[in-house]
Amino acid sequence: MQIYEELQARGLIAQVTDEPEIRDLINRGGAKFYIGFDCTADSLTAGHFMALTMMKRLQMAGNQPVALIGGGTTMIGDPSGRTDMRKMLTKADIDHNAECFRKQMEKFIEFGEGKAMMVNNADWLLDLNYVELLREVGTCFSVNNMLRAECYKQRMERGLSFFEFNYMIMQSYDFYHLFKEYGCNMQFGGDDQWSNMLGGTELIRKKLGKDAYAMTITLLTDSQGHKMGKTAGNAVWLDPNKTSPFDFYQYWRNVGDADVMKCIRMLTFLPIEEIEEMDKWDESRINEKKEILAYELTQLVHGKEEADKAQASARALFSGAGDVEHMPTTSLSEADFTDGKISVLDMLVKSALAPSKGDARRLIQQGGVLLCDEKVTDVYTSVEREKFNDNVVIKKGKKNYQKFIVE
Repeated sequence: MQIYEELQARGLIAQVTDEPEIRDLINRGGAKFYIGFDCTADSLTAGHFMALTMMKRLQMAGNQPVALIGGGTTMIGDPSGRTDMRKMLTKADIDHNAECFRKQMEKFIEFGEGKAMMVNNADWLLDLNYVELLREVGTCFSVNNMLRAECYKQRMERGLSFFEFNYMIMQSYDFYHLFKEYGCNMQFGGDDQWSNMLGGTELIRKKLGKDAYAMTITLLTDSQGHKMGKTAGNAVWLDPNKTSPFDFYQYWRNVGDADVMKCIRMLTFLPIEEIEEMDKWDESRINEKKEILAYELTQLVHGKEEADKAQASARALFSGAGDVEHMPTTSLSEADFTDGKISVLDMLVKSALAPSKGDARRLIQQGGVLLCDEKVTDVYTSVEREKFNDNVVIKKGKKNYQKFIVE
C-alpha cells in the first residue's frame, strides 16, 4: 500500500484540492509540504498530534516536511474555532515558545540538509510594508468570499476584529512566500483551516500562474465532542513537566469506547493489517485496545522506558496492587507544613488534583477523595508531617492518583 492510500485507509484525509496530482506527488516522494504551528504556549499539545504524526508518515515515505513556526501570525491569532479573540503575546513570549516547539518536534521528524526544515514566518511577515502587501496580495482576495469562510462564521455574530480578519491573508502569504523561496508545493492542516488554505493556493495560482496544492486532515474529537487533547478543560501537553507520562498514558487509556479504534488508526504507526485484525476483536477486549493505544502514543512521545513505567503503574493501581513506584508525584517542602501538618485541601491544590480550594472542598463533600485508601469526609482533614515517612497517596475519583513526598 502506497502512502496516499494508507492515509486514506487510516481516515486521515478530509479534503484535497487536486486529488490525482496530490496522490502522485505524495506517492513518489515529491511533496515539499508545510504545516504551521502558532506559538500560543510553551509546549505542543495532544491536539498537535495529528499534524506531527502526519509529518512523520510523509517523511518516512520520502517527502520533505517544512515546519512553519508562526512567530508572525501568532501576533495576530487565528480566529478559526474561536468565540473570542486570542490573548496577544509579546515577541519575547513567542520566541521562547517557538524554541520549545522545535525541541519537541525533533522527537517526531528528522531535521537537516535535504530532510525536514524549520522556518519562522516572523522572518518575512514582520518586515512587510502594509501598503505594498495590499497592492501585491490584497487585490487577489474577495471580501465577500472571505466573509463566507467557515473560519470567520463563528465570530461574525459576536464580533470579528479587523485585526483578526487579516489572518487569512497572512496565512496565504506564508504559502506564497514558501513556494517562491523554498519550493514548497503543498500545505497541510486541520479541516477547520480549509478556507485559509484555499486562499494560499489561489494566491499562488493568480500571482505566479503555477500549481500549488492543499490537503486537510480530519480533526479527531473525543466522545464528548471536544477537540483532541482537551480533558476537563485543560490541555494535555507533550512536555512531561506539564503533563506527566503517567497522566498522558491515562488520558489515552480513558478514550471513549467509540473512539478507540479511530484513534489507533489515525495516531499510531501500527500496520494497517494489524489494526484491521484488532477491529474484529470481541467487545470484551475493549480495554486491551485502550492499553495498546495508550502505550503506543506514550512511547512515541516519551520513549519506551516511560511508556513501560506508565503502563506498569496503571495496571498495578487499577488492579488494586497499590504499586506507587511510578505514580505521579508531588514534592512538598517543610515550608508547606503549619504546626507540623498540611491540610488535604492544600494537598489537592498543590498536586493540581483540584484547581482551587473551593473545588477541593466540593470534591471532598461529594465523597470523591480518598487518602491512603480511606474516604475523606471532613474538609478540615490534615496530615501530620511524620506520616510522609511512608507513602501518602490521594486518589480523586476512580482514575486520578498522586503520591506525596517531602524533600
